[in-house]
Amino acid sequence: MLKVKDLAVKYGMIEAVKGVSFQVKKGEIVSLIGANGAGKTTIMHALSKLIDYEGEVFLEDKNISKLKAFQIVKESLAQVPERRRVFSDMSVEENLKLGAYLNSNNQEIQSDMEKVYKYFPRLSERKNQLAGTLSGGEQQMLAMARALMSRPKILLLDEPSMGLAPLLIKEIFNIIQEINKNGTTILLVEQNAKMALAISDYAYVLETGKIILEGSGKQLSDSQEVKKAYLGG
Repeated sequence: MLKVKDLAVKYGMIEAVKGVSFQVKKGEIVSLIGANGAGKTTIMHALSKLIDYEGEVFLEDKNISKLKAFQIVKESLAQVPERRRVFSDMSVEENLKLGAYLNSNNQEIQSDMEKVYKYFPRLSERKNQLAGTLSGGEQQMLAMARALMSRPKILLLDEPSMGLAPLLIKEIFNIIQEINKNGTTILLVEQNAKMALAISDYAYVLETGKIILEGSGKQLSDSQEVKKAYLGG
């Protein structure tokens, strides 16, 4: 589904990502884990073409490296950004409609909206409420639902558990698994390494802009190196 080859990102003289290569197979949940400053969010921004990079990115064997951000969404890749970034002065429903801005078929938009309300019943109850008045967890749900409105084949999730209470984190991760079971491939960046590895088919560990370890979610969960550095023991 997604193949990343020698991806490198510089901020001035600083190399934030140093020639990273990885892949995400169709139907998988793949995680990028690592400490703050490891380059995880930078990689997500590069894949969505929010920043420039060197290297190549292939989506279903099509080279998307030269496309602009809005063209990438057309290619069925959508990102849920870190810190939600909902349109706070617009209602829940207006946020969702913006997620579907590339679709001109009103019937499909309506049907997609019903689908996301099934994933997130709380949003249905609050559809006329301003997004800025929602709780952090509800805003995270809205950011995910808005991305799903673009009908992505692959969904990039950047720190979905950030700032959420443990019960809500569990709920969000359950929904991520449900979205995946219904056919959406997922690339997940997450500081909660334990939760991420528990649901991942495969994962990569990043350190200072490089991949230092990779393996199945279970292999990395069982790795003494990973346990020591990221799983508190």
